[in-house]
Amino acid sequence: MRNGGVRMLLTKWGEALDRERPLPEYPRPQLRRESFLNLNGVWDCAFTRENAEPYEYDGEIVVPFAPESALSGVGRALMPGEYLWYRRCFELPEGFNAGRVLLHFGAVDQCARVWLNGQDVCVHEGGFLPFSADITELLCEGENVLVVRVTDDTDRSFRTRGKQKLKPGGIWYGPVSGIWQTVWCESVPENHISSLFIRPELESGSVEITCGGEGTVRAVIDGGAAFEFAAGEGALLKLEDVRPWTPETPNLYKLELTLGEDRVESYFALRSVGIGEDRRGVKRLTLNGKPYFMNGLLDQGWWPDGLYTAPSDEALAFDIAAAKAMGFNTLRKHVKVEPARWYYHCDRLGMLVWQDMPNGGGSYSAVTVSAPLLTGAHSRDSKYGKFARRDKRGRAEFREELLDMVSHLYNSPSIVMWVLFNEGWGQFDSDALAAAVAEIDPTRLIDRASGWHDQGTGELRSIHLYFDDYKYKPDKAGRCVILSEFGGYSLPVPGHAVTDKPFGYKKFREPDKYRRALTLLYDGQIRPACMQGLAAAVYTQLTDVETELNGLISYDRRVIKLAPEDIKRIIAMPGVI
Repeated sequence: MRNGGVRMLLTKWGEALDRERPLPEYPRPQLRRESFLNLNGVWDCAFTRENAEPYEYDGEIVVPFAPESALSGVGRALMPGEYLWYRRCFELPEGFNAGRVLLHFGAVDQCARVWLNGQDVCVHEGGFLPFSADITELLCEGENVLVVRVTDDTDRSFRTRGKQKLKPGGIWYGPVSGIWQTVWCESVPENHISSLFIRPELESGSVEITCGGEGTVRAVIDGGAAFEFAAGEGALLKLEDVRPWTPETPNLYKLELTLGEDRVESYFALRSVGIGEDRRGVKRLTLNGKPYFMNGLLDQGWWPDGLYTAPSDEALAFDIAAAKAMGFNTLRKHVKVEPARWYYHCDRLGMLVWQDMPNGGGSYSAVTVSAPLLTGAHSRDSKYGKFARRDKRGRAEFREELLDMVSHLYNSPSIVMWVLFNEGWGQFDSDALAAAVAEIDPTRLIDRASGWHDQGTGELRSIHLYFDDYKYKPDKAGRCVILSEFGGYSLPVPGHAVTDKPFGYKKFREPDKYRRALTLLYDGQIRPACMQGLAAAVYTQLTDVETELNGLISYDRRVIKLAPEDIKRIIAMPGVI
């Protein structure tokens, strides 16, 4: 049992986990080198109350699974005021070092300090984004000792935490701490491609590429003619064969880049996203210049055995493929940033992504984050106290992390929208933050306030609705209207649920009644609204998570609650725009 009565479940991938080689795949598909040393596997670990490395490590943990997860082999939470220590000994393969050796962490929740062979490497704060360090000068011949210290305040500080709570329940889940994405090393020449920026331009049939480094970069697209340009300067390359990317036709271009002795592989796609008018003059979301209804699911990205971490790469892809099989073309990744391979699977399989920024701030007031669901009231997000945002440092860190997330995920063609805040959770200065995001990325849509506490600005009116019937109304400010959360119907599956007391906005026990209710929801509300002007709809949700049993798929991914072809028929939006 976990989190006060939550029953443990295993996925089929978790049952087959190789503890010595978990998640062995190359973790960064858009900047891939042959040099790769995966450090996932069994590490030494210890919990302490003192901020001092223990003399003896009395436990083991399977990295990259959080200690709270079953697959970690630990099954215990890291509490505020505690320290979690990791230790791993490794040797570089013969001939591995090509000049510089880089150490990469996919993500560590929340605050990490790293040492190698007793020397400081780096400090990183924030639990959702990758960080790296050059460890060349700290390496030894033979065995190297890597130590990582982690602290995690979960929801007891201003830092981003998504839906984690030390006291979970309802829509809130348990804590996730420590290393939860792949740890790995690569070696690069002294002069190498240090960064890659790709901006497609569908209208002109070209792509702008910028590489960090010094010297001349050689680019080859789809094995064709080579282009050369200076590192550090953007080059606009004209494509001979223009193949737009859509969920129905997820065309990707292969990109090979060379800078001196450094060679990397990447990919990109041609697509554009925006807001335009349909033939009746109604504002719609557009894909590649044409109205496109984004028919989506809320996707939490949690796993019963790995929590934040999928038990395998196949499992990551399963969720996306299952959503497509059910007829959905969009996933709203909810207050979590996934490993790079998840976005790669969306890119190659064809799935639009609305990417949420994970929420932070202090302890939320129920009046601020829950009452608007019933009353419709909203407040100005300059009232920092009301939104648990009094801490100036917390606001500054959130802004920095938001912009880092946008930069980190910029190259992924599947991402079409940034969602800054959800339901007032730690919301503040949404207009200013939207302007900062747009300065970095003017190519994507921005949902400033998903749910409530709409500030009346921006291009989108983003609505959440669970208890009332939805009836489309044009926005008074003339903005495009999207239903960014609705539904939440729960159907427990015996033997595949973690609790006998499920949370859901509308509860069912019989699949037939559940099917009829979903049919009535789409036939009676969503489809008519879409015909009138609704531009997108995101149903809650893809999978069950902990006590929240309102997924179309069970938490262990073993049961799809209705036949995919039935769901596809129920949600279809033929000819509405």
